[in-house]
Amino acid sequence: MTTKIILDCDPGHDDAVAILLAAGNSNIELLGVTTVGGNHTLEKVTRNAAQVLTVAKLTDVPLYAGATRPILREVETAEGIHGDTGMEIHGFELPEPALSVQETHGVQFIIDTIMNEPAGTVTLVPTGPLTNIALAARLEPRIVERVKEVVLMGGAYGTGNWTPSAEFNIIVDPEAAHIVFNEKWPVVMVGLDLTHQALATKEVEEQFAALGTNVGDFVVGLFGAFRKNYQDAQGFDDPPVHDPCCVAYLIDPTVVETVKVPVDVETQGLLTTGRTVADFRSPAPADCHTSVATKLDAERFWSMVLDAVKALG
Repeated sequence: MTTKIILDCDPGHDDAVAILLAAGNSNIELLGVTTVGGNHTLEKVTRNAAQVLTVAKLTDVPLYAGATRPILREVETAEGIHGDTGMEIHGFELPEPALSVQETHGVQFIIDTIMNEPAGTVTLVPTGPLTNIALAARLEPRIVERVKEVVLMGGAYGTGNWTPSAEFNIIVDPEAAHIVFNEKWPVVMVGLDLTHQALATKEVEEQFAALGTNVGDFVVGLFGAFRKNYQDAQGFDDPPVHDPCCVAYLIDPTVVETVKVPVDVETQGLLTTGRTVADFRSPAPADCHTSVATKLDAERFWSMVLDAVKALG
């Protein structure tokens, strides 16, 4: 059986790879892509999403723009990592989008889709700030019991990346994250502890270059720019490709090990705002609805992404 997903994203280099993995694997049914202001402004990340779909000839996948800003806080973007466009690329010319953004607001699309599909069949995959997901849960609370699960890229139970305590997607809108983690739907947090194991090494990049396809060349261009920016901003030799780890988990959960633990989000700490606090002290209570990802089978992960890019041609 395929897994139906809504991919809520802010492309972003790694969001782009998540879109390709979702669209290129037959185990995933991509119901739609929604965008949220995060890595860059909503206007830019939505255009980037349209360009990714165009490169991969996925113009039949509906695209919806969502929230422009966090629920309470000022807009904060990650230009140092993703460049002035939000998806800087090396050696590849991005096409003009060949699809239009739908008129329906992204949050409304999320609500309508979950209410119209059979209960327990739609998985939400947010790979940016959690603003759209939180707004959807507040606008239509009935979706919470209908969602199969929320598999999100964000947070860390160890060290953050935007601050010592917090990961970017969470600290940009910690109030939204607090809402999402505290609703009673199943939540899988695919945080930095896991995604820093998904490194786009030169050897990985060479495998995509060897495909000799337009989509493969697009991925190579993404990795080249992402590597340079990560080296300059955070001292990484190779960039961690965070977001497709969520999709890989849904395709084959054995690729990503998880542990069920209570997780909450700090919203008021002087030094710790945006911290995802995971309680590993004892066995999780019977009603625990949150899990964290701990270990990635990197070889199988990259094989999965490579196969999806091959399938897209």
